[in-house]
Amino acid sequence: MRILFKGLEDDRFIRPLQLITNLFYEESELSITNLENPELIVDFQYEYNNPTITTYAKLTDMKSGNQFEGSYSKEFPPFENEKELFKKIKNAVSRVYVMVLQDFTDITQPWGMLTGIRPTKLLHKKNQAGISPEVAHKQLKEDYLITDEKIELMQQIVDRQLTMVPDLYQLQNEVSIYIGIPFCPTKCAYCTFPAYAINGKQGSVNSFLGGLHYEMRETGRWLKENNIKITTVYYGGGTPTSITAEEMDMLYDEMYQSFPIVKNIREITVEAGRPDTITPEKLDVLKKWNIDRISINPQSYIQETLKAIGRHHTVDETIEKFHLARNMGMNNINMDLIIGLPGEGVEEFNYTLSETEKLMPESLTVHTLSFKRASEMTRNKKKYKVAGREEITDMMNNASTWTKEHGYVPYYLYRMENILGNLENVGYSLPGQESIYNIMIMEEMQTIIGLGCGAASKFVDPVTGKITQFANPKDPKSYNDNFMEYTNKKINILNELFGVAKEV
Repeated sequence: MRILFKGLEDDRFIRPLQLITNLFYEESELSITNLENPELIVDFQYEYNNPTITTYAKLTDMKSGNQFEGSYSKEFPPFENEKELFKKIKNAVSRVYVMVLQDFTDITQPWGMLTGIRPTKLLHKKNQAGISPEVAHKQLKEDYLITDEKIELMQQIVDRQLTMVPDLYQLQNEVSIYIGIPFCPTKCAYCTFPAYAINGKQGSVNSFLGGLHYEMRETGRWLKENNIKITTVYYGGGTPTSITAEEMDMLYDEMYQSFPIVKNIREITVEAGRPDTITPEKLDVLKKWNIDRISINPQSYIQETLKAIGRHHTVDETIEKFHLARNMGMNNINMDLIIGLPGEGVEEFNYTLSETEKLMPESLTVHTLSFKRASEMTRNKKKYKVAGREEITDMMNNASTWTKEHGYVPYYLYRMENILGNLENVGYSLPGQESIYNIMIMEEMQTIIGLGCGAASKFVDPVTGKITQFANPKDPKSYNDNFMEYTNKKINILNELFGVAKEV
C-alpha cells in the first residue's frame, strides 16, 4: 500500500505511522513529502492550545474517492519540555490514523494504536498512581482505542501478578539474573535468538563456558559485596540443556558458589525447550541442584510442522521426555505452543491442544507466530504459508477458552512487531505455578543482569525507573575474546545505578 501523508513536516512521525500501517498491511511505502501515484492520501491537522491537543485526519482512497475522517482532543497538564509535548502530539496523530484506517479497512485492531510489547505496564503504572480499575480502563479505551476484551485480559494478568508477587512494586533494589547458553541441536526457522548448532563446536562451547563462569564469579562477588539480593535466575538461550551433563553440573556448582544465598532465590528456571537435548543424566543434575522448574516445548504436535520449521525431534519424543522429566521429579514444567505455524489452521491447533490435555503441564505459553526480521522464515516468506488474520484470531480464542476450561489463568503477556493478526503471546499457569522471572522481565520493575553470549542486560534505575540496555556479543568468538571487558562494563553500570562509589 502506497500512502502519502500531508500536514506532517517532522520525520519523527514516520516510524510510529509505519508501525501502525504494518498492523493493517504486510507491505507499504510511506512518505510525508512526495510519493508518485499514492493509493491513499491522509491529511493531518494538529495544534496545541494550552492545555489542549487537538488532532484531525482525513483519509482519501484515490481509487474510489471515498473519504474517512477522525478527530481527537484531550487536555494535558503542563509539559516539562518540547520533547514531552511532541510525544503527546505524536500519540494523538497515531490515534486518529488508527481511527481512519479502521473505518477504511473495516478491521478493528484489538490493541488499538499500541505497537509496544508490554501493554500491562500501562495498567501497572495507573495502579501504582492510585487510579481505580474503572477509571484506568476508561482511560485505556479512550487514549489508546484498546478493546474491552483486551483491557479485561490486562486486568486479569495484573491481578494475578500481584497475587503471585505481592511485593512486585518494592523489588527495585533486588536483581534477577539471565544466563544465556547460545547453542541448540539445530536452529528453528522462526528463531532470531543467539542459537548456534552445537554439533562440531565443542571447542566453542568450552571457551564460552570459561567466559560465562568468569562473569558469574565477578557479578556474584559484586552482589555479595553490595548486599544486593537476587530474586530469580533464568537459564535461556539457545537451549541450556544442549551442553553436556558434566558442563551443566559445573555451571550450577558455579552458581551456588558465586551467587549470594542461593537458597533464598525465589525461583531458578532452566529451559530444556528442545526435547532432543533431555537425558536422564541431565535431569539428575537438575535434581542435584534442586532445580525443578523447566520448559519442554512441543510448539506443535503435528510432525510435518516440526519438520518444516527445522525442529529435528519427533512428537513422540516430546511426550516421552515430558514423562521422563515428570517421573524424575520435575514438578513445574512449562510448555510452549505456537499459533500460526506454516500449514496449520484451527483444526491442527485444536489437535495440539487436545494432545496438551493428556500432559497438563503446570504452565503453558501460547505464542502467536511473528515474522522476525532476521529469521529464516522471514527471508523465505513464500516458502512458509501461514493462516490469515481471522483464522489466527480463532486459534487464539480457542487457546483462551481451552486454558480457562482446564484451570489455567493468564499471568503475563507481550507483543511483537509483525505478529500475526496483531495479537499477543500469553503465558498461562495453574494458580501458584507462575514464573516469577517472566513477570520480572515483562513488567520491568527491577534490573535483570544478562550473563553469557548474546545475553542482554536491562538496568532499571531503582529511583527513577529509567531503563538502560546493554548486550553481550551474539557470536561465541566475539564473546570469548571480550568477556572480561563486558563484565567490567556491566559492573560499572551497577556501581552507578546502585550508588556505589568504587569502580572495577
